Amino acid sequence: MTPPSRRRILITTDTVGGVWTYATTLARALARRRCDVVLVTLGPPPRPEQLAELAFCPTVSVEVTDFALEWMDPEGRDFARAKRGLSQIAWQVKPDLVHLNGFREALCNWPAPVVLVAHSCVRSWWRACRGADPDEPRWNAYVARVKEALAACDRWVAPTAAFRDEMLKLYVPPSCGRVIHNGLAGAPIRRAKEPFIVAAGRLWDEAKNVHAVTSIAGELPWPVKLVGPLPSTLSSTSPPVEFLGELPRAQVLEYMASAAIYVAPARYEPFGLCALEAALARCALVLSDVPSFAELWSGAALIVEPENRRELVASLQHLCAEDRMRSRLQAAAARRAARYSADAMADAYCELYDELIGAKTSRRSAQFARTGKYA
Repeated sequence: MTPPSRRRILITTDTVGGVWTYATTLARALARRRCDVVLVTLGPPPRPEQLAELAFCPTVSVEVTDFALEWMDPEGRDFARAKRGLSQIAWQVKPDLVHLNGFREALCNWPAPVVLVAHSCVRSWWRACRGADPDEPRWNAYVARVKEALAACDRWVAPTAAFRDEMLKLYVPPSCGRVIHNGLAGAPIRRAKEPFIVAAGRLWDEAKNVHAVTSIAGELPWPVKLVGPLPSTLSSTSPPVEFLGELPRAQVLEYMASAAIYVAPARYEPFGLCALEAALARCALVLSDVPSFAELWSGAALIVEPENRRELVASLQHLCAEDRMRSRLQAAAARRAARYSADAMADAYCELYDELIGAKTSRRSAQFARTGKYA
């Protein structure tokens, strides 16, 4: 039997959050499935330690651009330049399929079928964190482009059914979207646990709500270690929390491997790769009662109301004190994490890619039969 031909996949990504982890994990898994992957970065360039994650993947290359990320450029002032630059990259790459991890890039003139993945959006963030649509006029153009992008792509994907339903409600796209859970590589880590709690996120990010953890740290029997960028006014040694600052991912995973408990009282979380990393590190999970966490982790985590200070304190105090309960939740989190593997994610995307590439091939064959030439 003739082996399937290699496919070239162009994937856009940013480098400032979980999308980079998602994109590089997917790229490595696709490389094992006879795909050549070109990662095109937008926004800040990847750091050396980020590029090092791909050092041993010869069929994954990185094209670095400085085009503005859409949530940093809501008016779209840089979009015309980005469209020209991305078109030039696509002409050079000649992809069989384009996989976008941002919205507005779907409005470019791509030479191949387009899959758009909705990881988050400002409108849904605003509604979850502030209870209303964005009240600044500069976001009107952003919201309009998200709606156009969901209509322009060939298929769109969400990482949870909860976030897919939210996008359907907010933007009413012409297709219902597909749910493909994010995934990570590797088996659950087995290591002796230490008596501390780990949390992750930017202190000023309303969505992550890590201030809810720092504000109760003095009431907890165990120390709290927080990973994430620090405001310039805050000392890394401000008690009773140990602020670790922004760390390379490998160091974050080391802290998680040692931590007994991971807490995420988020107000908004379309998926939550950090919670999955903590589950793979066999942390007991204390997560907020938002639809995506309930969908992914119900039965394998303590689910708490993010705005209920008393419930958060009581849950963490109880989990610190109860060894058997903590051990049971650690094992449950690790078992659940196995559902969200890099291989399961890549297989689902390859199935979707095959549908779109096959449909394009069928259209081209039909056109040749009618006209004697391809478009």
